[in-house]
Amino acid sequence: MASTTAPGLKAASGPVHTGPASGSTHAGPPPGPDPSPVQAGAASRAEAPTVPAHMLPHRTPTQLLAIAREGLVEAARTTPDGLRYATAHLAALRAAAALLAARARPSAPGRRTRATSAWSLLVLVAPEFSDWAGYFALGASKRAAAEAGIPHVVSAREADDLLRAAEQFVAVAESALGLSYQPPLAA
Repeated sequence: MASTTAPGLKAASGPVHTGPASGSTHAGPPPGPDPSPVQAGAASRAEAPTVPAHMLPHRTPTQLLAIAREGLVEAARTTPDGLRYATAHLAALRAAAALLAARARPSAPGRRTRATSAWSLLVLVAPEFSDWAGYFALGASKRAAAEAGIPHVVSAREADDLLRAAEQFVAVAESALGLSYQPPLAA
């Protein structure tokens, strides 16, 4: 029988420190309160905020977090600053989608609502992530410009800062969902 846990992710055995390292000098999102891991039976799916079904991800939270981790690795290896920025931002977006997949439930079918960003939905579904959502929402237009190939839209420092912030956010999302990342062993 196949494992339901993606490679590199396993259930966390205890609280994981998810805040920025003390003495950190990079510019990142406001730290805000660290969300605590989801406790078994803490909130039933019926109590979860509703989101229009067409806006929910079609993958499991574990799959989305594994893809986010792959995106972080890719971003770290990417040389052009704009592409590094965009790839790191997309990794954070996938972690936000994992939180949405885990915490939201589809609303009753009805009139389709106006499209909104994953960051706006994240604030509704998991308000403790509002600082992170605000930080990454502000970078969405730069990500779009970088993806479009506009040169010099971000500096090397901005790309590096966003990559570090995305790494922290993915770790916080994993912790909030009761998962921890274990990097693969080198062969």
